Amino acid sequence: MIERSDLAMVKRSLQKNIGRKVRLTSKKGRKSAVVRRGVIESIYPSIFTVRLDALPDDIGENRCVSYSYTDVLTKAVEIAMYK
Repeated sequence: MIERSDLAMVKRSLQKNIGRKVRLTSKKGRKSAVVRRGVIESIYPSIFTVRLDALPDDIGENRCVSYSYTDVLTKAVEIAMYK
């Protein structure tokens, strides 16, 4: 069961790393996952946003995606920080 203290811990961890490059692994189904790179952009009460790096075949600017802290706790999204 997910507790408030767990959510607060994830939020604090992400807040410390605003502006850092990350690797996001987002699970899309039973056996498929999408791996993208980006920068943690903003932290909000229920969600956080990541500005994704543009892919070579993308036209225009980088995409911004948002995830909830429960996505991280349930491992629907995995975040790895770059040094």
